[in-house]
Amino acid sequence: MTKKVDSTIVSIIHPVCCGLDVHKKKISACLITVNDLGEEQFEILEFGTFTEELIHLRDWLTMHDCPIVAMESTGVYWRPVHNVLEGFMEVILVNARHIKNVPGRKTDISDSKWLAGLLRHGLLRGSFIPPKDVRQWRELTRLRRVYTESLADNKRRVHKLFETANIKIDSVASDLFGMTGRNLISQLCAKESELSMKDVQMSAKGRLKPKVKELYSSVQGFFEDHHRFQLISMMSIISGLETEIAAISQRLDQLLASHQDLLERLDAVPGINKKSAQSILSEVGITLDEFICTAALASWAGLCPGNNESAGKRKSGRSSVHGHPLKTILIEVAWAAIKKKDSYYRDKYYRLKVRRGPKKAIVAIAHRISKAIFHIIKHGESYKERGQQWLDHITKKRITYRLKRQAKQLGYDLVPCAD
Repeated sequence: MTKKVDSTIVSIIHPVCCGLDVHKKKISACLITVNDLGEEQFEILEFGTFTEELIHLRDWLTMHDCPIVAMESTGVYWRPVHNVLEGFMEVILVNARHIKNVPGRKTDISDSKWLAGLLRHGLLRGSFIPPKDVRQWRELTRLRRVYTESLADNKRRVHKLFETANIKIDSVASDLFGMTGRNLISQLCAKESELSMKDVQMSAKGRLKPKVKELYSSVQGFFEDHHRFQLISMMSIISGLETEIAAISQRLDQLLASHQDLLERLDAVPGINKKSAQSILSEVGITLDEFICTAALASWAGLCPGNNESAGKRKSGRSSVHGHPLKTILIEVAWAAIKKKDSYYRDKYYRLKVRRGPKKAIVAIAHRISKAIFHIIKHGESYKERGQQWLDHITKKRITYRLKRQAKQLGYDLVPCAD
């Protein structure tokens, strides 16, 4: 009896390709080509990372008719390489976890050779690289987010400073940085003496006008030059951050003016406002061509459980995606969505919260919002609110179906009662 030979081989997808091991100052490139005899050849070179040297890399690749390049997503060091190669060949950005080399014999050259070998056989899965204009939106929205967080930090520092100086404005005014609060802060920064009742009366605005006596008592403390120096510095930073945030928002409005209809349809989803709609578009783009279904988008954002099964046993299903920017945005959107009364998301959240807890429930709501976003962007649909009664309707149908099936098994027919 002859032994059957296993003839399974890994097919070659890209006969000519290149793997790049990218660092801050140096790039190791391994180019795989095919000679006249059909044999593969390896050519390994090293390049610097200045633009002139990257152009030499591009010329070298185009001279050998290399159609595709793979490189590891190491921080931001892949950006200069991508800027030079974009438009001349396909660039695949690979997650470092997916291309981990075998232990031992670890060098930059071996890494580039390993990358090229995997790419040649089509074993690499590229990361999502949006178009240039979307990348610019992304940089602006992320910068606005950083500034907004810094603004909140500095406002908390002002709260802490006032507590150390026995100033209790925020115990009377709900918003320390409202009109009345800012007027009092300006008075504290400008005047070296204690504020008078007249100063407080001039600063009070709106619903705080009847509370002038309480406001006057709240600014009586131990506010000294030491505190005034810190307050002036903090308010200068706060004013600068608010100016920068406004400038970025204005710039985004100009860049996204042609997609106003899409922004309005996203704004119709509970929890999503203008800023969050801009942030969502900057993360996923305006076509979603790279995502074939809602599950693909949710998985990419880390909004669904991971699969970890071995020997028929299910292990931890925790998602392998941590700290994804889109996930952060959608979680914040979900917290806002559940506050809308008589909405589907609010009802679903409280049903899940009882069984799974608040954190898992809010992630589930973010997952459902991502589905709505997918259909709005990819298929051009508009959001339709199902209402709080939708889940009751689904539950009623499910119970009715189960009761009919049980009645049929017992030899009865279940019919609705006449009105």
